[in-house]
Amino acid sequence: MSHLDRYVFKQCLTVFAFFTLVFALVMWINRAVILFDELVTDGHSAKVFLEFSVLALPTVLSMVLPVSAFAATVYVTSRLSNESELAVIQATGMSPWRLARPVFMFGLLIATLMFGLTAYLVPKTGTNTKDREFELSQSLGAKFLREGSFQHSVKGVTFFIREITPENELRDVFLSDRREKDASYTYTSERAFLVQTEDQTIFVMQKGLMQSHDRTNDTLSLTQFDELAYDLTGTFDAARKGRPHIYYLPTALLWTDPQLAADLTGQPMSRLIEDKHRRIQFAALCLVSSMIGFAALFAAGFNSFGSGRFIALAIFLLVIVKLVESVVTEPARTNLDLWYLVYAPSVVGLIMFWVLMYLSINPNVLRKQSKLSGQNT
Repeated sequence: MSHLDRYVFKQCLTVFAFFTLVFALVMWINRAVILFDELVTDGHSAKVFLEFSVLALPTVLSMVLPVSAFAATVYVTSRLSNESELAVIQATGMSPWRLARPVFMFGLLIATLMFGLTAYLVPKTGTNTKDREFELSQSLGAKFLREGSFQHSVKGVTFFIREITPENELRDVFLSDRREKDASYTYTSERAFLVQTEDQTIFVMQKGLMQSHDRTNDTLSLTQFDELAYDLTGTFDAARKGRPHIYYLPTALLWTDPQLAADLTGQPMSRLIEDKHRRIQFAALCLVSSMIGFAALFAAGFNSFGSGRFIALAIFLLVIVKLVESVVTEPARTNLDLWYLVYAPSVVGLIMFWVLMYLSINPNVLRKQSKLSGQNT
């Protein structure tokens, strides 16, 4: 790598780190607010909140890396252009394609980082997040043991506790179970205790009343009890069951055994093929966005109006790339033979880069065409 390549590469990397930090913090804080509302207000500790926040970082980074790479390239190229460094470098006889080499190396590095995120870290942390959610779903203290409010954490089950003593004794408990089709049960008790083992979750109520409503015969029976054990194990086992999300499957599994991945997720094969190529496309988009930013701002160096409009042009071109991505996503997911459409945004972006570089090297092409059109009219 030459001195020039290191100079441009280092500047791009420094600005990229700054933009990534800013964008990631903004998105991470937004997610942290949602997590705080879902976890801490449901009774979980601040340690659990921090754990889930850290697990969310790879997903946040995968969303901001393409934007950060684009912003860094635009900023550095604009600064080099405004300070006439590009003009001085070209005066030495260096071609525009040679000037694009450090930007290409920078984009390739960010693409590699992005592929590591989408292919390994995001699925890994996503799986860990789901596992922790399943573990926390077993914690009745976080899901149900809240004073003075009706809880509906499990469908068909309503729970109310008036008071929780420092000794973890529950006072004035109400429990309604409406999960059975032909009958419903309502329990009230003066006090209760929660007993959890590795295999069972038992709710022990003392000095209470059970009301059984038979919906078939429309009859109501009342039973007083001194002590009654209510098994909640099945309830939480059912809540944990579910297929893994396709985003959390290992990339190696998608490539080596897509049929097993389809069986695990219940998704069609076309959806599996689209997802494995999408992880590569996300990485390629980092490279493409960097090259578009460079080419658009490189053209500004030969324009007397400054770089402002060319920054707007670069943003507009990136929006077009994202629009192409949204258009081709559905056909690629539903048709197995159209998987190659996943890479359409990168192809379109590279074409944009080539056109911009060509027009920058040959600025008289548009002028000649405009003169010819004027003569024809």
